Amino acid sequence: MTARDWRAGELRFLLVALIVAVSALSSSGFFIDRMRAGLARDANQLLGADLLVNADNPILPAWRQEAQRRGLLLADTVTFPSMAQGGEGEASQAQLASIKAVSNGYPLRGVLRVTTSPDEASAARGVPARTIPAPGTVWVDANLLPALNVKVGDALQVGERRFTIAQLVAAEPDRGASFANFAPRVMLSLSDLKSTGLVDDFARVTYKLLVAAPSNNDLARVREFETWLRARIELDNVKGVRIESIENGRPEMQATLERADRFLSLVGLLSAMLAAVAVAMAARRFMQRHLDACAMLRCLGMTQNGVGMMYLIEFAIVGLAGSVIGVLVGFGAHFILLQLIGNLLPADLPPVSMLPALQGIATGMLLLVGFALPPVLQLRNVPHNRVIRREQAAPQPMALATYGLGIGVFVALLLWQAGEPKLALLTAGGFLGGFAVFALVAWLALKLLRRVRNVSGHQGWRFAVTSLQRRPGATIVQVVSLALGLMALLLLTVVRGDLVAAWQRATPENAPNRFIINVLPEQKEDVARRIAGAGVDKPVLYPMIRGRLTAVNGKAITAATYTTEDARRLANREFNLSTMAQAPEGNDIVAGKWYADAPGVAEASVEQGIAKTLGLKLGDVMRFDMAGIVVDAKVTSLRKLEWGSMRANFFVIINPQAMANAPATYMTAFHLPQQGAGLANTLARAYPNLTVIDVSGIIRQVQEVVDQVVVAVEFLFLFTLASGVLVLYAALMGSTSERTREAGLLRALGATRKQLAQAQRIEFVLVGGLAGLLAASGAALLGWALANYQFKFPWSFEPGVWLAGLVAGIVCALVGGWLGLRSVLRQPPLQTLREAG
Repeated sequence: MTARDWRAGELRFLLVALIVAVSALSSSGFFIDRMRAGLARDANQLLGADLLVNADNPILPAWRQEAQRRGLLLADTVTFPSMAQGGEGEASQAQLASIKAVSNGYPLRGVLRVTTSPDEASAARGVPARTIPAPGTVWVDANLLPALNVKVGDALQVGERRFTIAQLVAAEPDRGASFANFAPRVMLSLSDLKSTGLVDDFARVTYKLLVAAPSNNDLARVREFETWLRARIELDNVKGVRIESIENGRPEMQATLERADRFLSLVGLLSAMLAAVAVAMAARRFMQRHLDACAMLRCLGMTQNGVGMMYLIEFAIVGLAGSVIGVLVGFGAHFILLQLIGNLLPADLPPVSMLPALQGIATGMLLLVGFALPPVLQLRNVPHNRVIRREQAAPQPMALATYGLGIGVFVALLLWQAGEPKLALLTAGGFLGGFAVFALVAWLALKLLRRVRNVSGHQGWRFAVTSLQRRPGATIVQVVSLALGLMALLLLTVVRGDLVAAWQRATPENAPNRFIINVLPEQKEDVARRIAGAGVDKPVLYPMIRGRLTAVNGKAITAATYTTEDARRLANREFNLSTMAQAPEGNDIVAGKWYADAPGVAEASVEQGIAKTLGLKLGDVMRFDMAGIVVDAKVTSLRKLEWGSMRANFFVIINPQAMANAPATYMTAFHLPQQGAGLANTLARAYPNLTVIDVSGIIRQVQEVVDQVVVAVEFLFLFTLASGVLVLYAALMGSTSERTREAGLLRALGATRKQLAQAQRIEFVLVGGLAGLLAASGAALLGWALANYQFKFPWSFEPGVWLAGLVAGIVCALVGGWLGLRSVLRQPPLQTLREAG
């Protein structure tokens, strides 16, 4: 039976639908599996240790002593951004660098590689470093050499100290993707740090204590020390400390990769949902074309169980074959994904495991069980007398129950493949809700068509409306299937467009491309004058005050006060506060009102996002400790910020009267025109303590990451497009046999070929137009939900989606209808009726 159905072409459509679904999910599955395996394998190297203690202030001696008492290995790093200067006099050049001072023993895990060849350094090739930079020398990134016009052996000015460039850093195991680390690295010995004069009370410095066991197989002592340290931090209420281990290390890279995972998962889910619809329609079509054969087999003595088992075995063979082929296609496709997004990943990823392959095969079989089983069970209920009467019995309760099984399998499949319940439930809810709403609207539209049948005397119009009314079930299925397919395609288009637009808004034209921090009060006026002289219109320098949130409404704040990770992190860190009389540009007051700055009154304006994270509301009193100066400020307004504007933004702004005695430095953000490119060198020579940050380079690097993710999403979009085409084909071909019989009968009764062609075109325009409008509405609503609750980027109303949906629906219906029915109208009526019978 299977061989005969294959030769007749009955199973090819079902097989193709399964292959597309499994290959879409397997390609992303293989990719994500290797990516996660690589991160797990390299976790220790990425940290440079087994445990990392990250602090805003120097590590407490008691912690170091406890680690040494437990026999653990220790090393220290101190990292901060600052300017590095090369050359002499007017020919000198300055460049923002990421300064990293390291102690003996660094790194404890992984290999630091160095070389003297810029080409080898750029290719990450070098020899393992057996020690750290010698006193008076530095190791630098290769891209710092052309920026400063220096070479290995030349002098480099860092703060108040001149060093000799001894080596180039080829590979640094624990280098993260934090803000400071986007700048070229300058590595020096920790013993030389004090002589630079760059570390003072106002400097933004990150202190790290690297901890490792003497052996890779002896991590129990590290875990015990971590438990002790966490308890000590909570007991002493120590602020500004974060502990990183294998499980939570490199969060900034994982956040980027998780966003990529999420989008890749969304594309895979849409492909799976469309393929599920295609599988269900292919199985239904298969069932309808085998009703007569089943009736004949029943007449020849085959039992119901025999008929059901025969077709179940046939579908199992097809499902297994389609799943295996889909896994092979997905395995090949994941190599393309690795090429498209490979710069984000560790080198030399581990080989693939069998898990994605098994998941792919299981997915194919689940799709078959959930969406092909109901029609197959209907075949076992075909009565004997269908051979004579051509009647089909009503579906049995057990067969109807399997449709509920299909919905359950559908939701379970989404939850399994997404790996994130929120994404899966949002998407599943949107499609299941869309299915119900689309069916209801299609039914109402058919009722409305009955009333407007006689509004036109055009024969084609009357034929089209009558044809739609004659088979309401098939018409509703056709509208719903076409709408679901188009909705998935439109949804992916809308979400992708919003993603790209959100990142483009992060780099608006003429947005600030330079930040200057650590400006001392006595330097403020001259720095502002120099910035204005470089072509910047009215530069504004804002006070920046470091302070800790110690209490809210008189209750002490610790990390244990909050349950969410974001709130815990904020409770452990220092805030960058500011003070000003007027609300800065781009800050919109969304609740309360801006303070009046009355004497003796402390009032605060809080960014709405941080207020939500910390559970703050109007009227709450926040206590900040700023280098021993304590201020209790009442929250009198909430502000909405456009973080993508790249302006100088602050979480909390307190009125100037209350902050008069707080120790402050100044910072500014501005757009530096091309002709003022030498400003950084001028400022670095005049004020070595300043940090000038060129944000344009950082934005370009981040944009490259996003571009790679978008390209990967677009690649998987091909699978979704293939699934959508299958659904459209199945929706339009589902009623081919019935249409064939009607066309033959109408032509036998005198209808012309031209009249039937016009009626078909009108019918497809009505069906396609309605499906397109429904698809656009569903895509817009689901896109809004995903943007606000899942991907967290702004959603914008796009009227063009409805026009695109209307046009796409009509075009797809017309093209599909013409491809499927063009041969019917070319045949003589008698031949058509004979073949249809």
